[in-house]
Amino acid sequence: QVQLVESGGGLVQAGGSLRLSCAASGSIFSINAMGWYRQAPGKQRELVARIASGGSTNYAIYADSVKGRFTISRDNAKNTVLLQMNSLKPEDTAVYYCNVDLRTSASLLRSTNYWGQGTQVTVSS
Repeated sequence: QVQLVESGGGLVQAGGSLRLSCAASGSIFSINAMGWYRQAPGKQRELVARIASGGSTNYAIYADSVKGRFTISRDNAKNTVLLQMNSLKPEDTAVYYCNVDLRTSASLLRSTNYWGQGTQVTVSS
C-alpha cells in the first residue's frame, strides 16, 4: 500500500508564489520518478513538471508554459517532491496532482504509477 499526501495549494494573487509538497509513504522499494500534473476545468490533465533519478543525478522536465517560473525538486531520503511556483498567472489555476512512479518490492521489475488526491491552486487576476 502506497499513500501520497499533498499540501500547499491555495489562493494567491497573480505574480505571487506557492509551494506544493507531496510525500510518498508505505511499501516503497524505489522511486523512479515523481512529478506534478494539473487539470483545469474543461481541460485535459497535463504534465507540469517531472523529475527522475539517474544515479546521483536528478533530471527534470517542464511544460513550456511554466519554464522559468516553476522549479521541481526532490528529497530522495524523505520520498518527497516539491514544486515551487513563482510568478503565478491566472491560467495556472487548476487542480494539481502529484504522480509517483515506483517499485514496491525488489522482486517486482515493473513499476506502478500512483496519483495523489489533488490540491487546488487558484490564481486571481
